[in-house]
Amino acid sequence: MKASKSWRSLMMKQHLLFDVGVCGAKMRQLPFMGVVCIIMLFIIYRTTNYQHQQTEMDSKFYPFYTLKDSGVGTSSLNALPHGIIEAKSDLELKPLWATSSSKSEVSVRSSYNLLAMPVGIKQKQNVDTIVQKFLSENFTIILFHYDGNLDGWRDLAWSREAIHIVAHNQTKWWFAKRFLHPAIVSIYDYIFLWDEDLGVEKFHPGRYLRIVKSEGFEISQPALDPNSTGIHHRITIRNRMKRFHRRVYDARGSTKCSDASEGPPCTGFVEGMAPVFSRSAWHCAWHLIQNDLVHGWGMDMKLGYCAQGDRTKKVGVVDSEYVVHQSIQTLGGSSARKVPKLEETVKRHTVDVRSEIRRQSTIELQTFTERWERAVKGDKRWVDPFPSTRRRKVRRNRSNSRRQSNV
Repeated sequence: MKASKSWRSLMMKQHLLFDVGVCGAKMRQLPFMGVVCIIMLFIIYRTTNYQHQQTEMDSKFYPFYTLKDSGVGTSSLNALPHGIIEAKSDLELKPLWATSSSKSEVSVRSSYNLLAMPVGIKQKQNVDTIVQKFLSENFTIILFHYDGNLDGWRDLAWSREAIHIVAHNQTKWWFAKRFLHPAIVSIYDYIFLWDEDLGVEKFHPGRYLRIVKSEGFEISQPALDPNSTGIHHRITIRNRMKRFHRRVYDARGSTKCSDASEGPPCTGFVEGMAPVFSRSAWHCAWHLIQNDLVHGWGMDMKLGYCAQGDRTKKVGVVDSEYVVHQSIQTLGGSSARKVPKLEETVKRHTVDVRSEIRRQSTIELQTFTERWERAVKGDKRWVDPFPSTRRRKVRRNRSNSRRQSNV
């Protein structure tokens, strides 16, 4: 029995010594594990911080570019080191080689702005007048030649400084959708997308932009001289007593415009002949342009959704810098006359091209409206930011429900 007890006592002592040793070993390992944990946390922090910095840099340098927009999967760029990826571009001309004279001509511009116009050779003189005004303010110029005539512009001194794109019988919106992608024009603070038939004698782009910036307009247009032809909306007419205006007051007709009005054509509206977009507003507007609807009818009523906020404040018409809209119809026709005479058309036994264009524009307006309504209905997460349109939608749904119940 004594031998058995002594054996048990010995075994217990050995177990106790073993446990103490293990505990001591663990205690000795704690500082080491702590160091390992600190190192791992530091690595995780540095990695997360690097990813955050890269995201910030991407948002700064490539503000409007996403792989989703490009239609290409992310795996297509995996073979490139991230730092070499150039996701944006611009329309600035680059010299083929550097000379002493070209180096001296290079100047650092505080801002970049773009004027883009569809042009035909018959409006060369008027376009020259417009471009001269904008060049004096260091604008980049891009001309969309819808008549195919490029050689006729070579004698103008500024022609070699401009970007020329040629496509027969295409519209302003067709050109804009294909050549003014947000990733291409992200360098420009403001994009002027103008028609060629605007008189600019009373317009100065520098003064215009100072007003736009001071008032925070994301989408704007110069007011139209009351003597202009082709005025379709009262809000675009110049008010001689103001520098700018955001709304119009009109009690005539079916559309009553007052302080209670919250949307087009009373407020938050510009027309399609001379819109001016901020960089952010253009990013939205470019996505609103339908690729196959080239006349753009109906889109002006929805531009307020791209105003980056309250369209009654962010959309405006500048009165002190105004233009004359000459309403010259050239696209699709053989002359620059304002209105073709019906009897001459009949005599020539030819198609009235302008009537066909107007018919196509009307069809596109209906298609655009249907697409908008279908998109609103299909996007369950989208909430209309403007109360007036929400209320109209509710009233329309109630009316449709009552009509169906009465059937």
